[in-house]
Amino acid sequence: MSATRWLAEYAWLPEEAEPTPDVLIETVHDRITGVTPLAPDGRPDAGVDVLADAVRLPGLTLPGLANAHSHAFHRALRGRTHSGRGDFWSWRDQMYAVATRLDPDSYLALARAVYAEMALSGVTGVGEFHYLHHGPDGTPYADPNAMGVALVEAAAQAGIRLTLLDTCYLTASVDGRPLTGPQQRFGDGDALRWAERLDAFTPDGGHVRLGAAIHSVRAVPAEQLATVAGWAQRRDAPLHVHLSEQPAENDACRAVHGCTPTRLLADHGVLGRATTAVHATHPTSADVGLLGDSRTGVCLCPTTERDLADGIGPARRMADAGIPLSLGSDSHAVIDLFEEARAVELDERLRTRKRGHFTPAELLTAASSAGHAALGWTDAGRIAVGDRADLVTVRLDSVRTAGVTPAGVWFAAGAADVAQVVVDGQVLVRDGRHVRVDVPQELATAIAEVTTP
Repeated sequence: MSATRWLAEYAWLPEEAEPTPDVLIETVHDRITGVTPLAPDGRPDAGVDVLADAVRLPGLTLPGLANAHSHAFHRALRGRTHSGRGDFWSWRDQMYAVATRLDPDSYLALARAVYAEMALSGVTGVGEFHYLHHGPDGTPYADPNAMGVALVEAAAQAGIRLTLLDTCYLTASVDGRPLTGPQQRFGDGDALRWAERLDAFTPDGGHVRLGAAIHSVRAVPAEQLATVAGWAQRRDAPLHVHLSEQPAENDACRAVHGCTPTRLLADHGVLGRATTAVHATHPTSADVGLLGDSRTGVCLCPTTERDLADGIGPARRMADAGIPLSLGSDSHAVIDLFEEARAVELDERLRTRKRGHFTPAELLTAASSAGHAALGWTDAGRIAVGDRADLVTVRLDSVRTAGVTPAGVWFAAGAADVAQVVVDGQVLVRDGRHVRVDVPQELATAIAEVTTP
């Protein structure tokens, strides 16, 4: 088995408020087997000289980052939806236009490029909130999970781990209107048929795990929520759900069910430690209490939430309620976990007109271990013995980071400052370039295929 020693100029170790200088990290195959802060003389405390063959990692080495919420095909919309006025609902119409043009082959090409772009930014694991299940008119492919298979293969080729959050999407509104037009390809008819399709899917590869998702209270009738939650519980799988992304969703839920979406989910057994609510931008105080008491996680997607003018969620209040926070790039208006992380703090400053809500260590946790845990990978996101050998090294000498203290990367660095990425012990990004994929060229080609008239 392959053994490697890595000598990090700085490494951010678990439970530490700031990075530690001069850390020897030893890996065997896909696991970290040793983490040794060096003595002042530059040698391990044990006095064994093992540095001669160590791979130097200049800069700050972080654990692998987790993108806990992705819609890969939304990447094709970047920079194309900003003319004129509008809101989430007008943007959604443009998103549907792209969705109608995808098939398993074009989705594989696009997702491979998108996941490779994530790797360049330090992401070693992604949660794909997947609802493009069938053909454009709703007819299943010969393999009913063909689109999911394409995503699994895309992640394998891009070199990152994937939690495929297969999404139940049955209705067009809270009051149960049927799916029409582009939405038809999302649906399985009912939750039982969704579960049957998913039970027949066994993804190939150790890089993938299968999870479940409830698209939203708009898309799954109340009486079928428990079926989806039950599937996840039986499989010990993560369960994700869009929650209170827009006030209109809350208003519609109150009109039909007489309660907020969070209360509806709680009443049907959806909330819990294995569940992650995505966005939670407009919760009531009672909603925050329900999420916190059940230890349901929340995945914040600040760059998408601001791009779509959705609003600013109460991040600090949720964290104080005991809600684990993770991060996602969602629509991929930006793929940059550093930007997502600092936005959690900076948006809270805008909302409260006060500074200093989250420490850098808290932002790191949201971007790494909390995100991996939300995706079912509890052995990732920390530089610790026994954990997966994921190492992300950030330059401290770029035009953005020169003169910045290592802990300050969360307020200075961006995806472009990621110099090297190791996933499961293998170098995937070297000198800022993906070792397998010509990312700009493949993005351009794949996006042109699904957007050119």
